[in-house]
Amino acid sequence: MSNVKLFEHQKVRTAWNETKEKWYFSVVDVIRILTDSPNPRNYWKVLKHRLIKEGNQSVTNCNQLKMESSDGKFYNTDVADTEQLLRLIQSIPSPKAEPFKQWLREARNEVAKVPSWIEGKRFVLFNHGL
Repeated sequence: MSNVKLFEHQKVRTAWNETKEKWYFSVVDVIRILTDSPNPRNYWKVLKHRLIKEGNQSVTNCNQLKMESSDGKFYNTDVADTEQLLRLIQSIPSPKAEPFKQWLREARNEVAKVPSWIEGKRFVLFNHGL
């Protein structure tokens, strides 16, 4: 399940992994928000290279998921879960880092599941063959 969350009116592409019960966030979107960089992809490329040279495990553990881009197409995008992002944010000097960490902790606690009242109705309909 992919969707967009907002941090201070800026979009962050996210995906919920139901098996692992974790949110994944687009790293480039987070870097764009924290740095106000005109080219967040390049910022991430340089930062990733530096962190790999330093032996930082949070970068090597980043996954890629297909996420919708501004052109409406889906591309592989580097994503990180909340724990990975919290470590990554420490490498980015930004006055927005602390508010973003708080937002991230709150977003982590959101669960992307069907509300129990809907689940109950689906169960009743299924059992009655509807």
